[in-house]
Amino acid sequence: MHPLVREARQASPDPQAVAFFDLDRTLVHGFTARTFLGERLKGGHLSLSDGARLVRSIREFQAGKIGFSRFLLEASRLYEGMPERELEELGEMLFRKRIASRIYPESYELVQAHQRAGRKVVVVSSATRYQAGPVVRALGADGLLCCELEVADGVLTGEIVRPVVYGVGKLRAAREWTEVHGGSVEASWFYSDGIEDLPLLDEVAHPRPLNPDAALTREAAHRGWPVHRLQSRGTRARDVVRTGVGVSSMVASVLAGLPLLARGEVEASRNRAETLFGEIGTRIAGIQVQVDGEEHLWDHRPCVFVFNHQSAIEPLLICKLLKRDFVGIGKAELQQSIFRPIFDYAGVVYVERFNKERAIEALQPVVDALGEGKCVVIAPEGTRSRTPMPGPFKKGAFHIARQAGVPLVPIVFHNSFAALPKKGRVVHPSTVRVTVLPPVDTSAWTYDDACDAADALRARYVQVLGARG
Repeated sequence: MHPLVREARQASPDPQAVAFFDLDRTLVHGFTARTFLGERLKGGHLSLSDGARLVRSIREFQAGKIGFSRFLLEASRLYEGMPERELEELGEMLFRKRIASRIYPESYELVQAHQRAGRKVVVVSSATRYQAGPVVRALGADGLLCCELEVADGVLTGEIVRPVVYGVGKLRAAREWTEVHGGSVEASWFYSDGIEDLPLLDEVAHPRPLNPDAALTREAAHRGWPVHRLQSRGTRARDVVRTGVGVSSMVASVLAGLPLLARGEVEASRNRAETLFGEIGTRIAGIQVQVDGEEHLWDHRPCVFVFNHQSAIEPLLICKLLKRDFVGIGKAELQQSIFRPIFDYAGVVYVERFNKERAIEALQPVVDALGEGKCVVIAPEGTRSRTPMPGPFKKGAFHIARQAGVPLVPIVFHNSFAALPKKGRVVHPSTVRVTVLPPVDTSAWTYDDACDAADALRARYVQVLGARG
């Protein structure tokens, strides 16, 4: 647990306290504005003159020749004449594809820690709501204070709404929010990375420089403020090495099982390889697994294990948890992976997610495997979620359990994305928290019962993910 999360949980309750957060480099790794600019450049929506003007304004702002309002105005003019709805859709698309995976895992935990302690969480940022809004919704924060672009009749005018939320403007916005919603700035917390946020940091009871720039780091040392850094995003050389060696452990584990395979002991060979991969792979990657309800992994086999799909690291975690006598289901695209020989060796059943008839036909070997005493592991979402909360559950796993007459055992991964976010390529050392729920009896299910159970179980996942500290 990060020290900031522990501090937020253990701090004395104060009904006047609000937890204010900056956005870029504080809740999110990097700058969201660069993501928007990169998309505009890639799409050919910026002329050479627009690009040159923006670069000039960036340099002038960094040199102190113009203020933030002027800089924001220059950026706003790039969207002049654009329907606001298009910019909103662009923000949602970029969040899904680029920004969601850059939210620090600790951000989710820190926001939840404050909320469970009774504090409202408000993001106060000089970004626009098109950048910050999707992040705020994903985190479940209670409010957003940010810069606004002027809109007339649903179209961006190229102007900005003043005053802007920057520097002393953040302090003003925070005071206005507490006047309306309750609380006191002087009793509050503020997490920020930049020296420009000194006015608000100077007023709160709990200033928390987080991933601070050089100037704020020096100021924090002068004032005796604690400095914290999050390192679960970005790439470090040692994590690259860990990842490479961890992947190699998959091959080494298979090789360890080959002597048994050569003697015709196929299942024993798989079990050896999967157990070794789970134990060795997690150790090399620096992943610790904390499990509540571990007894449910063993008491009702054979069964259908279902899990929420946050990260590509979960096959490793499944090997760590289940160890033996299970087969998995994978999307058909995995057949193109360089690791297909290993997946085939592990008995993975490939399913075409977008062909319902062929998918049903392909699942029959899975039902047969259950009849032979093996367990089946399925992610009912079918794809990785962009945030800790699961997406809609497909019905296949529930019908398999019903047809085979076996229990369904839910595995809840709370933060596997901390180890490897969606689209991430480097594993970060982490402690992954897991809850195994009691088995669900399917023996009396009808077809409709199985369909209803999918929605009910997803609601249970949301409850567990939202309730655990």
